[in-house]
Amino acid sequence: MAAKLLKLQARTDYVDEVYKVLLDAISEGSLAPGARITQEEIAEQLAVSRSPVLQALRLLKKDGLVQDAPGRGLLVAPLDPTWIAHLYEIRGALDSLAASLAARLYAEGSATLDKSLISKGRRASKGDDVKAMIDADWAFHSAIYRASGNPLIEQTAHLHWVHLRRVMGAVLQSSAQRKSIWDEHAAIFDAIISGDVAAAVELTNLHTHRARENLVKRLGEVLADDASNAHAN
Repeated sequence: MAAKLLKLQARTDYVDEVYKVLLDAISEGSLAPGARITQEEIAEQLAVSRSPVLQALRLLKKDGLVQDAPGRGLLVAPLDPTWIAHLYEIRGALDSLAASLAARLYAEGSATLDKSLISKGRRASKGDDVKAMIDADWAFHSAIYRASGNPLIEQTAHLHWVHLRRVMGAVLQSSAQRKSIWDEHAAIFDAIISGDVAAAVELTNLHTHRARENLVKRLGEVLADDASNAHAN
């Protein structure tokens, strides 16, 4: 396991914290697809007992983020471009519905969105902190989910987000799409607060389609590079 994990502060129940640390490491790529992990190594690096690590790993396995390794231990689940494309189809449907409902509520004067989401996202996209970029993206979309007035949209989207953020982490480190992503976010934002349902849906569909195509393509390139490097070594 190559990733260096920071020790956790002393407390009695670490399961959620261990889960979050490992999820972030998997999403950001410091725990790369195929990397072997053991509860002993994680417990030692985080300075916690094996029990919360075991429970956190069980949660990650249930989420499909880790799987049994040949022999002993676990490994970070590989990224599958086809499966990610399927996830984006689901996300596209949810995002389109959320944008439609949010724009309709805005037209009625019963929804709000914080414009600072755009400026914060643009700032994050100009930096090198991949986690900040992913968090800004989720903050934008989850704000629209909440503005839709349907709490089930955000709950459903969150089930898939742990996987989507993995592919974002894999590609955003070297992606040239960061500025255009937030230009598209800004256009969606403006359509929603204008109460323009048709434009909000059209722009959201276009954004999701582009994101799907760009991320799946870039992920394929990343995986091809990794395979080439592994073969060379």
